[in-house]
Formats: sequence, C-alpha cells, structure tokens
Amino acid sequence: MGGALTTHVLDTMHGKPARGMRLELHFVHGDHTHHLLDSYTNADGRVDQPLLSDEFQQGEYEIRFHVGQYFERIGVEIETPFLDVVPIRFTISEDKHYHVPLLVSPFAYSTYRGS
Repeated sequence: MGGALTTHVLDTMHGKPARGMRLELHFVHGDHTHHLLDSYTNADGRVDQPLLSDEFQQGEYEIRFHVGQYFERIGVEIETPFLDVVPIRFTISEDKHYHVPLLVSPFAYSTYRGS
C-alpha cells in the first residue's frame, strides 16, 4: 500500500469547515517549486480526492492555502487584510499517509501533522 497526502481546513473564526477555499500543491526543488495541482475544499473543508496518491513520492512539498480570498468571498470585512496566501512547507520522508490540516482565521493559523 502506498502513501497519500490529504488536507482539511477549518475556519476557526466561524467554527466550521472552510468550504470553497482554493489551494495549490507544489513540489519543492531547492530554491524553486513545481506546480502539481489546484483544488478547492468541499463542504467538509476537505478535498474530494487525496492531493497525492498514485504519484506519491518522498520529498519536500508546499500547500498554498488562499485564505484571504476565502474570507473575502464569504463576506468578512477587514480594513487591512493580514493573511493572504498561507504556505505550509513540509517533508514527506516515509511511504505513509500524511495529513496536513489548517486551522485558520483572518489573523492567525496553525497546522500539524495529522493522521
């Protein structure tokens, strides 16, 4: 069985999944990145398919979450937005399931390696 990469975004300002947030997945090559995919979160704040499964390989990756665009789209009015794109860079070193959740508000975020 191969590894997989999944994500989940929770809107901590409203206490619910972040539906319709755009995200990009990149593979990191030294000082540049290679774009792998664009996707959007579903009603549960997840992407319908794993970000990586068949093409899963070890290496450094970055998920770019478009949080500024999300909060603007749902009508959160902020005089001067603080967060725009939140990049989470991490390393896949084993052929296992990697889950990278994002907890986010317009002013803060956190992440961890989930299961």
